[in-house]
Amino acid sequence: MNPIIDYLKDSVKEMGGEKAFLYLAKARDVAERKGIRVISFGIGQPDLPTFDNIINAAKAALDERFTGYTETEGIRELREAIADYLNYRYHAGVRPDEIIVTTGTKTAIFLAIAAYVRPGDEVIIPDPTYPAYPQLTRFFGGKPIFVPMKFDQDRGFMLDLEAIERAITPRTRAIVINNPHNPTGAVFRPDEISKLLEIAKDHRLLVIVDEIYDNFVYEEGAFKGVLELEPEWRNYVIYTNGFSKTFSMTGWRLGYLVASREVIEPLKRLATNTYSCPPSIAQKAGVEAMRSEASWKAAKAMIELFRRRRDVMYEELRKIPGIEVWRSTGAFYMYPRIKGLLDKLGMDVEQFADWLLENYGVVVLPGTAFSETHMGREYVRLSFALDEALIREGIERIRKAVIK
Repeated sequence: MNPIIDYLKDSVKEMGGEKAFLYLAKARDVAERKGIRVISFGIGQPDLPTFDNIINAAKAALDERFTGYTETEGIRELREAIADYLNYRYHAGVRPDEIIVTTGTKTAIFLAIAAYVRPGDEVIIPDPTYPAYPQLTRFFGGKPIFVPMKFDQDRGFMLDLEAIERAITPRTRAIVINNPHNPTGAVFRPDEISKLLEIAKDHRLLVIVDEIYDNFVYEEGAFKGVLELEPEWRNYVIYTNGFSKTFSMTGWRLGYLVASREVIEPLKRLATNTYSCPPSIAQKAGVEAMRSEASWKAAKAMIELFRRRRDVMYEELRKIPGIEVWRSTGAFYMYPRIKGLLDKLGMDVEQFADWLLENYGVVVLPGTAFSETHMGREYVRLSFALDEALIREGIERIRKAVIK
């Protein structure tokens, strides 16, 4: 008997990874083994470096020797800055003592699911989805209930609200909503979100909200946050967000969770026993990110850059027969249907992604990385968080691969 292996929990053994990171490793292997430049439409992070003023704030924190533990919930200065942002943007009335700063938004999601999902509980998740939601639900003994999204050529991907309500059972504990949406690039309309919140209230369900892409919106007026749409958010919403995308701070691991004070207090104890506190230096950088006009000016310029990249990707993809593409309205992803290509090549979507990387040096993520229903088997996700010239070259490689 080997206890270090034999005693490992099944829930850990069975947990899936995030395939974006798997393909990151595959891409490095192909690049090194074949000596080629791989163009990656894979992992979802801005390609711009963290803005200079934020980096300088972190350097100042180091110079001041601000390197010890902080409060588990985060320094008050940062929580006040987050509250001011949410209240300015969403008129939400959030107080600093209703915020926990976390080691990335993924940790905020972990706290929410850990705190509420019991063995046997069901969690409704629109599909396709960011994989952390179902994986963590299973880890804590719950059951993810996938509800496929609807698609309309003009409106794009939409929540199937009737199907969501039909999926509710006596075991349903929560609904997870990510808006703007990864992987589809959809921005759900305010009336969709309001109806979802009504359903949750009617059935006394928790709503776990992830709005990490809330600033990556490309159509005026398309997005309204949950905290703005629902004055009673304290009664049934756990809200998560973070710094990774808006301020290009993925490696700083800084996110936050918002809930009523009665919920925050026990979650602080859970956080204490999980990670003690967020990184002190990153918190000082976060204050600068939230408070500085320079940060928001740089973020706005980055988002405008991404809008142009989106348009380039859309125009290039739609030239390839067998690809059905919709111009995404948020985040920095497109989720085209490639059934025509798969039928022509005689491949499934995972075989296609591996073949494309190995033979043409292009990374796309198979839809099965985000879906366990039909919403993954015929789709791929492409990130447009890379230079326009690389977008054009990468899609040209795809075109040459599939047009024979």
